[in-house]
Amino acid sequence: MSNNILLSVEKPARYMGGEMGTVSGREGALEFVLAFPDVYEIGMSHLGLQVLYGVLKEVPWIMPERAYAPWPDLEESLRTQGKPLVTLERSLPLIEADVVGFTLQYELSYTNILNMLDLSGIPLLASERNEGYPLILGGGPCAYNPEPLADFFDAFLIGDGEDAIVEIADCVRNWKEEQLPKSVLLERLARIQGVYVPCFFEVSYRPDGAVEKIAPLLAGYGSVKRRFVADLESAYYPTSPVVPFLKTVHDRVSVEISRGCTRGCRFCQAGYIYRPVRERSPERVLEIVEETLGNTGYDEVSLLSLSTGDYACLTPLLKGLMDRYASQKKAVSLPSMRVGSLSPEMAEEIRRVRKTGFTLAPEAGSERLRRVINKGITEEALLENARAVYSNGWRLIKLYFMIGLPTETMEDVDRIVEISREVKRQGKFAGNGGDVNVSVSSFVPKPHTPFQWEPQITEEEIVDKQRHLRGELKKKKLIMKWQDASLSGMEGVFARGDRRLSRLLIEAHRLGCRFDGWWEHFDRLKWAQAFEASGIDASFYLRRREADEPLPWDHIDCGVKKAFLLAERAAALKETATPDCRFDKCTGCGVCDFDKIKLRLKDPVPFDTYATEMAPEAPVEEAQRIRIRFEKVGRMRFLSHLEMLTLFTRAVGRSGIPIRYSQGFHPHPKFSFATALSVGIVSYAEYMDFEVNAGYTAAELERALNGSLPEGVRVLEATEIPLRAPALSVIMDKVRYRVTLPEELAHDLQAKVEAFLALESSPLKREKKGKSTEFDLRHELAELKVEGSALEMVVGRGKPVEFTCAILDVQPEALKEARLEKLEVLFS
Repeated sequence: MSNNILLSVEKPARYMGGEMGTVSGREGALEFVLAFPDVYEIGMSHLGLQVLYGVLKEVPWIMPERAYAPWPDLEESLRTQGKPLVTLERSLPLIEADVVGFTLQYELSYTNILNMLDLSGIPLLASERNEGYPLILGGGPCAYNPEPLADFFDAFLIGDGEDAIVEIADCVRNWKEEQLPKSVLLERLARIQGVYVPCFFEVSYRPDGAVEKIAPLLAGYGSVKRRFVADLESAYYPTSPVVPFLKTVHDRVSVEISRGCTRGCRFCQAGYIYRPVRERSPERVLEIVEETLGNTGYDEVSLLSLSTGDYACLTPLLKGLMDRYASQKKAVSLPSMRVGSLSPEMAEEIRRVRKTGFTLAPEAGSERLRRVINKGITEEALLENARAVYSNGWRLIKLYFMIGLPTETMEDVDRIVEISREVKRQGKFAGNGGDVNVSVSSFVPKPHTPFQWEPQITEEEIVDKQRHLRGELKKKKLIMKWQDASLSGMEGVFARGDRRLSRLLIEAHRLGCRFDGWWEHFDRLKWAQAFEASGIDASFYLRRREADEPLPWDHIDCGVKKAFLLAERAAALKETATPDCRFDKCTGCGVCDFDKIKLRLKDPVPFDTYATEMAPEAPVEEAQRIRIRFEKVGRMRFLSHLEMLTLFTRAVGRSGIPIRYSQGFHPHPKFSFATALSVGIVSYAEYMDFEVNAGYTAAELERALNGSLPEGVRVLEATEIPLRAPALSVIMDKVRYRVTLPEELAHDLQAKVEAFLALESSPLKREKKGKSTEFDLRHELAELKVEGSALEMVVGRGKPVEFTCAILDVQPEALKEARLEKLEVLFS
């Protein structure tokens, strides 16, 4: 992207590309864009996208590229300047790609999909796109009811994508070489297991609006069976993932230790669409962690699974990880733990480096309602777990609950307050005290679950229950977090919607709806207008469905039989438990064929199976200090000071530099920058001080850093200095800059310089976060001269843009195409 576009947006690092782990080159390869319909920080935290990018990266004839939803500031710049949305790798306009594959992670991102297509110049409707446009593909959990998006997508991938994505790419490549009509491509795609092509199904509706029939139009294509990765042990894992420059939502190594869950919580879509359970061996997990930490420099590992506490080898695995990485100050975190799955040994291992937040998910306040949803935990077990967590030093427990579950009464709601208070009391019993944060979401019935037929409570009911809970929890001095009721209503409409919602989405996009999952961007009034203009009644989609009513997603086969879901629904109303087939007999859900598709579990092993001898920590006093000068050029000039801090933290982690760490709860590597450099300035004179173990030389540090820093950041020199030498910020005196001006600003430059030098004073007032700072630019200027169309200056306080604006009498916007360079730092 151009200089002036990147300088006009809030976080240029979202759009500049060039991260470690990305691909470049591959001219003539199939251009496959992985598109995430949300902001970069969320998309880069999504493990599934990293896996697919890694899979495509391994295929030499595919060029994988990425695109994320532009934040409103970039969208405005693109529309103002008539520029298309482009990829991060090669600034490829999406309209020129061969395939654009969208991740459908949550329903409230749907308008962002339309906006990304619109910004790319790609027609929204699949029926309006011929052979000249990219194939628009969707996948992810929301693809299990693709119907609200069916009119916009050419095809959807249902299920696991590691193998299927390459088959799809190969199909597109062959079709392109043969130069055949698009209809041929769609027919070929329909033959790939897991691929749903919407145009090969016709939907009719009854007079009351319900679906009457979903008729296949292609012989032998009556339903679409989900794609499976049979064995996670041999499945691809990205040990050299893309490492972002800026902080993302999940800024760590994420390792999927198992896929699937058979606990059978009746509200949980993931528990049904990701069956059966397939575990990775602890040995393979340890390999993945070792490789990925070495390639990324992260300082935290997260062990991911829908039910991490059920992983048979979890405690020995934790022991092995902590023995290996505790001395390196690397933490291990777990997602929400199932009540009853935290053993004392497990808690002891996690707390060895630092205690991240601990989350427990009772889901419902009363035992009765937990029986309805098949949660299978007791209040006694919950309190025992909480006491163990507080006893092991955690100060905060997060509790997750839902309101609006089937058969819920106000008595069930009030039990949320009581059980949360009891959890907090466990901190006192443990002798340490403790806090509780209560997060309350609203139940949304999801396809392919036993509750897919159940109604969703109205926004008014949600608000009443939220208000009641807030008041009662406040009395108990408990903090509550909740989702806006309107967002829950919107999620419910699209979760169980049909193809007629395409006209609602088109209207909402036309009205400017974007980032609807972000409360600060969700516009309730615009959505009300869209519903009215499109003639859509939201309550129709939130209603109860009859057991014999055809559902919009009936032709999507996730493997779980509909009869099993109906039996589970009946069991819920009787408050009857269904056991977990991991620990009991097969429940007959229909997923397994007991040949390729089956439970793949690892046998438990003794606690110390993966234990290793821990490396001793070096004594604190054995340290030395090294000062480096480095350059920051090319696209790296758009990184902020905080992003440079992240970049060097990752580089130190990748290179194995024996860095010293601060003491305390969250240890940090001991290095420091001289000063913060403004975004957009090229620099050949950035300085940093590192505190490392004694005996590690400046030459070794320089080599190590240059071997792990990205293109555009390079160490130019490194020098050992006394451990107690003055800080860089103390000895920095002045800075030499060069500002090369665009042609239209370079007229009469010498005269303007002489006029400025003749001034006695040039006061400047800065306003930032409500505070003002005043100083005199003329008094801070030590040297100023003209070199062709450039100004070269030596200054004390002040930024080169501020001096240039004062000399030329222009606004900062006029300098967006100027080249700003930091040439030298003068030390006192």
